Amino acid sequence: MAKTDAKKKDNIVIFGPSTAFNGYLRFRETLCIQGRFRGTIDAAGALIVDKGAVVEADRISVTSLIVYGTVVGAVQAVDKIDMFPGAEVRGDVTAARLRIADGVTFEGQCSMTGIDKDVEIFSRPTEEIKAELQRANG
Repeated sequence: MAKTDAKKKDNIVIFGPSTAFNGYLRFRETLCIQGRFRGTIDAAGALIVDKGAVVEADRISVTSLIVYGTVVGAVQAVDKIDMFPGAEVRGDVTAARLRIADGVTFEGQCSMTGIDKDVEIFSRPTEEIKAELQRANG
């Protein structure tokens, strides 16, 4: 697995390189895809698309997305999207924070979500932000 920003205390589920999955995914922790996925992802956790992995989705909704491989489809991240060198992302993305490294292929539009002026997300733990958003959304 490529180096990730996932915290060691998180439970990480890995779909290995030989895994091919079609359908609907929901998860709460962190999922690392090393193989192929096609379908819809609607999760309260983080998604890592590893180098060599291909994710084709009509919609991806996650807390955060880390891309080393290929993602095709619309992405909405509550917190952040990180695209690392060699990544390929084709689709519109929406996030509070976006980082695109040199060497990334990105085709799509980017929308940055609004954040209240009294909320400073860059100095707060992700879990705290997620809990606050879940309380606000009922």
